[in-house]
Amino acid sequence: MMCLDFFISSQDEQDYSTTKNLIKPSNEIQTPIISFDFYINSFTTEVNKLNRKRDINSIKEFSNKFQWNDNLDEIFKDVEFETIVLTNEKQEILWVNDGFKEMTGYTKTFALKKTPSFLQGKNTCAVTRKRIRNKILANEPFKEIVLNYKQDKTPYKCEINVFPLSHKNTTHYIALERAI
Repeated sequence: MMCLDFFISSQDEQDYSTTKNLIKPSNEIQTPIISFDFYINSFTTEVNKLNRKRDINSIKEFSNKFQWNDNLDEIFKDVEFETIVLTNEKQEILWVNDGFKEMTGYTKTFALKKTPSFLQGKNTCAVTRKRIRNKILANEPFKEIVLNYKQDKTPYKCEINVFPLSHKNTTHYIALERAI
């Protein structure tokens, strides 16, 4: 049955229309799988949920270590992200999730101890960079779109949601990022 499923998912719409009437489900199968695509989409969604949960739990471990007062569940509540970047008060990167390599091409090890500005390049807007610096100095959460560059120099627009994290004063920043 699995071979038939792969065959069906590889057909174009016209071929599938011709073939579907020839397929007779076995009496052993209550609900036949018409296409592996349905399964893989569901599986991918579940993997993404698990990865998100793992990433959030990693940040919660940092929260326990640094005793942040911030409500992390509220921070993550409605924000879509591919990448999490955790920096110290000097904006030096302390941790990134696995999505960082997927989005930027840079390894976690390469990113550590650098500031996120290493992702910016010649066409990154100076006004946007200044606005980001001012918002960080204001110590308020913010959302911004910035032109960044992947390791292979390909530009991409990146939506960043930045949140200051504090114990008594701001000690760290978390950026939830996604390519748009």
